[in-house]
Amino acid sequence: MYLIQDEFYHVYNRGNQQKPIFFNQNNYLFFIKKIRDQLLPCADIICYCLMPNHFHLLIKANERSIKERISFGGKPMQEFAYRTGILLSSYSQAINKQQKTTGSLFQQKTKAKILSETVRGKKQSYLENCFFYIHNNPVAASLVKELADWSYSSYPDYVGIRNGSLCNKEIFLNLVDLELTDIKRRLLENVSAQIIERLY
Repeated sequence: MYLIQDEFYHVYNRGNQQKPIFFNQNNYLFFIKKIRDQLLPCADIICYCLMPNHFHLLIKANERSIKERISFGGKPMQEFAYRTGILLSSYSQAINKQQKTTGSLFQQKTKAKILSETVRGKKQSYLENCFFYIHNNPVAASLVKELADWSYSSYPDYVGIRNGSLCNKEIFLNLVDLELTDIKRRLLENVSAQIIERLY
């Protein structure tokens, strides 16, 4: 994972062998707290969605994200990648203790796909589609019928159901020139996941 300052990234990982990574409500809340503690100090979180066996983040890299530090084995690593490793490792340890299991909880490499290569001028569909795709995951996976029924995403924050402080909504709204009412309408249109699959 190598980030460029001021670029947007779709960051995601899933359970090893596609197995669950969240087993109860406290697990989801604990992971969100880990995001706040580890990643918020070194990146702007635009949106997120936690699913039973994977997670999605949309972030904007800032100057803290790309700062290099000495990491495990003495190799230099960017701050965001380092803190992502700590987040996943510490969460895995807690879940292994809870479930009385051992071994890797997540797949080895967390993906970070750059989104803003096509967000120059008015070409913003890639970033927007990713935003809507991330939020629509619970409905697409038939976990809920309504997006408002899934608590483990930033959807409630963007549509005024919850007043969360994890996501920097202002960055996204200013960039795509959308009002909150537009976002709610677009989210309810259920943007197809195939859009993102084609772009990747």
